[in-house]
Amino acid sequence: MSEETKVALVAGATRGAGRGIAVELGATGATVYVTGRSTRERRSEMDRPETIEETAEMVTAAGGRGIPVRVDHLEPEQVEALVERIDREQGRLDVLVNDIWGGELLFSWTDRLWEHSLETGLRILRLAIDTHIITSHYALPLLIRRPGGLVVEVTDGTADYNAGKYRVSFFYDLAKTSVTRMAFAQAEELAPFGGTAVSLTPGWLRSEIMLDNFGVTEADWRDALAAQPHFAISETPFYTGRAVVALAGDPEVSRWNGRSLSSGGLAQEYGFTDVDGSRPDAWRYVVEVQDAGRPADVTGYR
Repeated sequence: MSEETKVALVAGATRGAGRGIAVELGATGATVYVTGRSTRERRSEMDRPETIEETAEMVTAAGGRGIPVRVDHLEPEQVEALVERIDREQGRLDVLVNDIWGGELLFSWTDRLWEHSLETGLRILRLAIDTHIITSHYALPLLIRRPGGLVVEVTDGTADYNAGKYRVSFFYDLAKTSVTRMAFAQAEELAPFGGTAVSLTPGWLRSEIMLDNFGVTEADWRDALAAQPHFAISETPFYTGRAVVALAGDPEVSRWNGRSLSSGGLAQEYGFTDVDGSRPDAWRYVVEVQDAGRPADVTGYR
């Protein structure tokens, strides 16, 4: 990143990619507002132990300044108050990361549209789409106050991959492809103000929930390979964080405006690695190995 430390808002930073992004921005000395619904006093409907206070402490420990703010990004007045606070305290916003999701426990892997709970499906769309729209609506006027602002819309899957693949189920598919299009649309509107918007997907993310699902920890994650050999291509949330840091520090970041990007693809471009020194290229692996029905082998892919 540039010598001037950044002011960032990572919306949806309680865990997963959002936490990894916040911490890696902190490692550059950035001031990072981390938002979410889970605090030490109250958990969200996800009922997970991770909290925004914990994320903020990790940001500060990494070398930045982490500021936790409990925000429900479906509530416009809460988002408006958040942005007003950032303006009051910092006078600017350099990086906006829309990583709000919270739908992990809601979507079905098997139900078709007419079988899926309509109420739950619409809730997924509100969590995955409305939250991003509301947040950008209030944050972009502050971000465009100075040229060079960056918006990162975090999703699952590249535009090319999702264009030809049905992603899990109707509501999940619609949620994740919509986020990519939102980045494209914001790119068009930000360009005249010197801003850049991109969509960014991690690969197979070793998030807290994913590790729990496999019954492993980050320390022994390879034990999950017996059940799912392709998990060998997985990556930590900090890999996505390093992708955001690379973008935020690139004086020519506008060359990516409107593009759909991946952590693995950007690692090849910028040369950063995951925390173990590897450089997993998950989406190329998924196409060429996993979806192709070949045996799991990450040779040449990390």
